[in-house]
Amino acid sequence: MTLWTAAEAAEATGGRVTSGWQATGVSIDTRTLQPGDLFVALKDARDGHDFVAQALETGAAAALVSRIPEGVSQDAPLLIVDAVLPALEALGRAARARTKARVIAVTGSVGKTSTKEMLRGVLSAFGRTHASVASYNNHWGVPLTLARMPAETGFAVIEIGMNHPGEIAPLSRLARPHVAMITTVAAAHLEAFGSVEGIAREKADILAGLEPGGAAVFNAEIDTAEILRSAAEAAGAQYIGFGEVKGAHHRLLDARMTERVTVAQARAWRSELLYKIAATGRHFAMNGLGVLAVAHVLGLDRALAVAALGRWAPVKGRGERQRIVLDPVDPANAVDLIDDSYNANPASMAAALAVLAAIPVRDDVGRIAAGRRIAYLGDMAELGATAPELHAGVAALPAMAAIDRVHCVGPLSRHLWEALPEDKRGRWHETAAQMAERLRRDLDAGDVVLIKGSNSVGLTALVDEIRKMGHSGPQ
Repeated sequence: MTLWTAAEAAEATGGRVTSGWQATGVSIDTRTLQPGDLFVALKDARDGHDFVAQALETGAAAALVSRIPEGVSQDAPLLIVDAVLPALEALGRAARARTKARVIAVTGSVGKTSTKEMLRGVLSAFGRTHASVASYNNHWGVPLTLARMPAETGFAVIEIGMNHPGEIAPLSRLARPHVAMITTVAAAHLEAFGSVEGIAREKADILAGLEPGGAAVFNAEIDTAEILRSAAEAAGAQYIGFGEVKGAHHRLLDARMTERVTVAQARAWRSELLYKIAATGRHFAMNGLGVLAVAHVLGLDRALAVAALGRWAPVKGRGERQRIVLDPVDPANAVDLIDDSYNANPASMAAALAVLAAIPVRDDVGRIAAGRRIAYLGDMAELGATAPELHAGVAALPAMAAIDRVHCVGPLSRHLWEALPEDKRGRWHETAAQMAERLRRDLDAGDVVLIKGSNSVGLTALVDEIRKMGHSGPQ
């Protein structure tokens, strides 16, 4: 199905086409480019113009460029513009304008991507749904997501992130959401914002592009909830709070965690609500409640939304669970892995450790009689001057009482390692590669293992090393 014709793309961007073409997708990376894609030659760590010839050889329908690259013929299928990123933004703006989709924008210090995927799953039960890929939530990810949106889309879920002040508002204005959801506000990117209150004000800027009559759905139990509420009132938005606190429109009453599922009870305005998440964790239940609040705002059938939510499970790097079978002859000879290696801040670290603490170990299946809960924790990035204190504070979290051994990776995590009781203190290394060298000797059948840290620490290397230990499969 055609996503963009040459004429449509030229009109949207104000650019010039060298020939007629039709694109079925939009790509910024030759490694994932599909035949028929419009290749966008963005400049980041590398200049995308250097890959235009390769993209066209791979089957790209055309390339969006600001100049004809060396080695590319004058009559190659190109869309030539003054600057590539503004042109991509214009393409996204045009895609948003031509669709009648109900648009939901999601931000938050923790849980953006998981919540976006929950929304994708729930809304797909009601119509054609388009959503951000992976964590494409920044100054190029949002316009790219919009540019990829088919005109016939029924629902769109746009994830919006930030690292510095002033990033969210322009992305919200580009997305023009009907519903804006804020999962939570926590100590993340403190280096750039100075305080949690500053982070809350930036998150509240997701309301800047809200369509008239739109709604704000936000976590009502956080300390900065009043900042979000005030911003919603100032924007003239309907606001729906979710959380465990009294007065929340969608109020969580109970969340019971089992090995594989979290079952939650809530009250949605004046009616009882029972739902489940195919993952362990109160934070998943909380974000799921926010998703059901969005469904309520959109006027969708609650029973169908609850059923669709129950089919969601965490994705790679964000709480995904796998059983790594060490001996194919004996499936019980296995390690349970929780891969939460993509990102970390104090709030998400506390949530992940609570999940680890809640999952039962298996005894009498390995060389060590008792199964153990083991965590490999890496640095939490962008916390500013408070970083040493916040890392050390992880050792005092209530969940630590149920965890047997903690290994730490990175210079900041040294503060956590030193704060741990000696009986829980494992190894500390500056890099993930150093930690990986002895990792296999740390683990035994029956153990439950959590990998958690900021992406920059590279703890995916530990995840890969554990997966190499045996035959893995989804639980």
